[in-house]
Amino acid sequence: MSEDGAPEGAAPEDPAPGDAAPDEGVTEEAAERARSRRQRLDELVERMRATARRDLTLLDERTGVLGDPVPTLSPYAAPAPPSPGDGTPPNVPYGISLAASWGWRLIVIAAAGLGVMWLLGYFSSLTVPIAIAILVSALVRPFVDRIEALHLPRALATLMVMIFGIGAVVGMLTLVGQQVSTQFDDLRTKVVDGLQEIQDWARTGPLGLSDAQLNSWIDRATKTIEEWGSSGTGIVDRVTQLGTTVTHVLAGFFIVLFATYFFLYQGGRIWDWVVRLFPRNAREHADRSGRVAWWSLTAFVRATVLVALVDAVGIALVAWLLGVPLVLAIATLVFLGAFIPIVGAFVSGLVAVLVALVAQGPWVALFMLAGVVAVQQIEAHILQPFLMGHLVQLHPLAIILAIAAGVTVAGIVGALLAVPIVACVNAIVRHLAERAEAAREAREAGLAPPTPD
Repeated sequence: MSEDGAPEGAAPEDPAPGDAAPDEGVTEEAAERARSRRQRLDELVERMRATARRDLTLLDERTGVLGDPVPTLSPYAAPAPPSPGDGTPPNVPYGISLAASWGWRLIVIAAAGLGVMWLLGYFSSLTVPIAIAILVSALVRPFVDRIEALHLPRALATLMVMIFGIGAVVGMLTLVGQQVSTQFDDLRTKVVDGLQEIQDWARTGPLGLSDAQLNSWIDRATKTIEEWGSSGTGIVDRVTQLGTTVTHVLAGFFIVLFATYFFLYQGGRIWDWVVRLFPRNAREHADRSGRVAWWSLTAFVRATVLVALVDAVGIALVAWLLGVPLVLAIATLVFLGAFIPIVGAFVSGLVAVLVALVAQGPWVALFMLAGVVAVQQIEAHILQPFLMGHLVQLHPLAIILAIAAGVTVAGIVGALLAVPIVACVNAIVRHLAERAEAAREAREAGLAPPTPD
């Protein structure tokens, strides 16, 4: 038994509900508060961890002005625009980067073009005859092919065409020279009479000039001409320049002859050698592009010869009907001038009008001008659109711009070669574009394997 009278093995009685210890409720409340604080602390730690993971994920997308990372909590931390994927810095606008890329590439292309033009100009004594030989070869190659088809050696066919061409040119120049020599005295007399009529008109017309004023102006012009040609240095320089020019012309003439002969005789072998200069993967495109350019050049030369022949015959016929002298010389000049499109026909037509003015007077010159304009309008509105537009596929504006650029770069020679060059470049670009479009359509239709990226 225990001291209070309860048996020793008996369990102590449960306290009554109202008999709880005074500190037991305080202990449970403190424990509850502790559990709540721990739960809030765990939630705060979890949120901090999530924020840290998010900040680490977005750290590479948040950049400052100088490229340094901006703190995540900064109000200025705006995500940068996505990079185009071509190596453009993220802080450089794509338009500026694209303009810069085009700019330095255009500068390199312009520098290369200037270098090529400088080299061509420096070796003009070679490049100009070679260019003329190419034009002549494009014109007469069909005749060589037809003669070769008669089972004659190509060397013999080329020699026959060359001899016939040289004989035709020499004969035409001989006829022109004979006509000029036979009518030169008469034309000189008419020029003197025309000048006298101009003096009489200046004296009795609205100008009212006196004989003293006219003689003073004539004496002053004569003195200027004499001073220009009387200095020994000027004469020596002009003789030297004349000799140099004659030497260059003769050398260029023989270069044209030899180059034309070998272009006609062994043009295929020469072109094969040129194609082998390209990389192996580009040889097919170079060969096809060159053949297309040659076809375009041949069409251009044939069209130009036909237009020049029509101009020469038309203007010569008008001059013959009006009784203008030097009809054959005028026709030859118009024929040669027509090889410079638009500009050459205009200048040669003005020469015909001036000859009519000197020889027959202002009324005949006016009718001659009307005839020249009519012939050139027929050429410009019928022949040029049909031939140049259909065969060469060049717009008249492109022809005018090409001539202007050629005159700026190389004078008359540039005007002569500008349009053939533009025609060849246009044919090559159109050919490559058509091949690329055909290849794309074949890939889309499943007829060709896709090209590797």
